[in-house]
Amino acid sequence: MYPTQLVAPMKAELTGNGFRELLSPEAVEEALEKKGTTLVMINSVCGCSAGTARPGVLHALSRKGKRPDHLVTVFAGFDTDAVNQVRTHLVPYPPSSPSIALFKDGKLVHFIERHMIEGRAAFMIADNLAEAFDQYC
Repeated sequence: MYPTQLVAPMKAELTGNGFRELLSPEAVEEALEKKGTTLVMINSVCGCSAGTARPGVLHALSRKGKRPDHLVTVFAGFDTDAVNQVRTHLVPYPPSSPSIALFKDGKLVHFIERHMIEGRAAFMIADNLAEAFDQYC
């Protein structure tokens, strides 16, 4: 488990921009049961991927056009029980962090795995998400 002082600024980058932090399996289930679209950001310490994933997500959300109804986040290596619960909804995808999932009425409709984030600029991640938002939101 990572120390709080390490993850706090990375969490704040999302929670300070409208994401609700999910800290328990129950909170995950409650969030994913909501009608509409829910964007789940599995946050991570990984600098090479999370360093572009968070800005990519925020850039996608700042664009004009469709966007998810609900924004939530969990932190891999820190909010372990909540992350594990989110991952039960991501089958058949293997555990991946950072990663970004879009749910519609509780069903996974779009997923960006870590290998799709690594080596890509934030604007590329934003473009991918914007297309998903246009299709599902």
